[in-house]
Amino acid sequence: MKKLFMTLLATLTCTLAGAQSKPMMLGENHAMLRLEQGTKYVLLPVEEKAENANVRIIGSDNQCRRRPNVRLAVDNVDYYVPLEIQDGQLLDIIFHGDRRQTGAVKDFACWKELKYSNTFDTTNRERFRPLYHHTPLYGWMNDPNGMFYKDGEWHLCYQWNPYGSQWENMTWGHSVSKDLIHWQSLGTAVEADAVGTIFSGSCVVDKNNTAGYGKDAIVAYYTSAAEAQTQSMAYSTDGGRTFKKYEKNPVLTSGVPDFRDPHLFWHQETQRWIMPLAVGQEMQFYSSANLRDWTYESSFGKEYGNHGGVWECPDLMRLPVRGTGQEKWMLVCNINPGGPFGGSATQYFVGQFDGHKFTCESKPEVTKWMDYGKDHYATVSFDNAPDGRHVAIVWMSNWQYAGAVPTKQFRSANALPRDLHLFTDGQETYCGVLPSPEVDALRGQKLKKLTDACELVVDVRGAMELTLQNLKGEQVLMKYDAQKQTFSMDRTKSGDVSFSEAFPCTTVAPTHGQLKQLRIFIDRCSIEVFDAEGRMAMTNLVFPSEPYNTIKVKGGKATIYEVKL
Repeated sequence: MKKLFMTLLATLTCTLAGAQSKPMMLGENHAMLRLEQGTKYVLLPVEEKAENANVRIIGSDNQCRRRPNVRLAVDNVDYYVPLEIQDGQLLDIIFHGDRRQTGAVKDFACWKELKYSNTFDTTNRERFRPLYHHTPLYGWMNDPNGMFYKDGEWHLCYQWNPYGSQWENMTWGHSVSKDLIHWQSLGTAVEADAVGTIFSGSCVVDKNNTAGYGKDAIVAYYTSAAEAQTQSMAYSTDGGRTFKKYEKNPVLTSGVPDFRDPHLFWHQETQRWIMPLAVGQEMQFYSSANLRDWTYESSFGKEYGNHGGVWECPDLMRLPVRGTGQEKWMLVCNINPGGPFGGSATQYFVGQFDGHKFTCESKPEVTKWMDYGKDHYATVSFDNAPDGRHVAIVWMSNWQYAGAVPTKQFRSANALPRDLHLFTDGQETYCGVLPSPEVDALRGQKLKKLTDACELVVDVRGAMELTLQNLKGEQVLMKYDAQKQTFSMDRTKSGDVSFSEAFPCTTVAPTHGQLKQLRIFIDRCSIEVFDAEGRMAMTNLVFPSEPYNTIKVKGGKATIYEVKL
């Protein structure tokens, strides 16, 4: 009874606090709001069709703490985002948009619907939120950042908007996992500052204390994005739980507008750190002995591969070539637009790197794609992965429609973790992709029917056709052409495809040989297909109005397995 009374009292307090919050109108598009004290959060009402409002968060010392852009509700509330209250905070808000259409600021829904609370409910309210893929608790997510393994934990940072489910206010969110499947949110890792918002980057484990922060300190490099893009550093001495920014940021600057996404690794032969950077439509390589002083080494990219868009998120790694006993280097180059089926995708180049220069072994006109789906972008790998593995995580979406997909509490997920290697086909060397071994632990007992989160193992017998379908006739059609050695996935009738003209499509991949077995992972809004030998991968989103519950296979046999959560 006492617990019930306290709950009712807390609810009443929250309601009263909201009612007492009255804005101070300073003009047609300008208002201030003094935040009530006594609770942990003010819950800001967001309406996605509204224009961004520029919000200055001012502390009791009259200093600006943060300057996020928030789509504060004008007519209706789509969802709430939490803002942690500190003593004496004041919100100074500039609204945008045509007042003739939106009405008077004093009448906006945000003032009436504002709430105060000691908690923020992140319970899933989205039927398309994946069950076994990483997602943010709330808000927008795009590129994975700052990924490293240490002390039995995988750390995944990511581009995050804590103030809404559209791209804005770039910050590093942070999640940690012991098995690459079950993730715990650690909130914010690196927050915007006067140097800029926080764009993509990487973390390394400084095993030899080259930076002077201690053995095994975590050093993060990220792009500070403001009027220009510059490279900044932060470091952690508590295993990556908290980061402190370098007092002399930015560390590296350039006169080129697109200058971003540092990905660091230790080059054993030259005993130096190497930093590939995306610069326009090429990759530049820098070296350093101490993670502070950088020397330009070389550039790669002119006339090589696809140049349909800006090059982004580089990664450079040495991989074994399966069955040969050799190793080669692979340079990962994410590109947007320019993907094989429109929008964003991951291309790569294979060759040699001597610590100074990358040399591609293929002809300049050869383009190689790591995944032939529409929803595979910003591929980057973990630093310090165990057993010499190269484990990659990707953003499972496409810039053509990422902000329009039918979710609101959150937007975007990461694809399953993938272990990378190389293989040969004819005269060329290609990237092999397999679900990481940790994914195997998800496989449970055999099922008789499809579920919205399961794994299919398909034994292929020559040409094959596989259809996933629900009672409303929505379907995904997959085909393997044994003669042409191609695999395709048609999602034009997969469910809701109305939110973007670029979404309904058929994607096609070369199989580099005969397919014998496929592994297909279904998880509410995604389908990931892997050749069991790692020679082909395809990642696509789907949004069926109800789960696919029937499967038809011609030219093969499918076994359905539950996914253990």
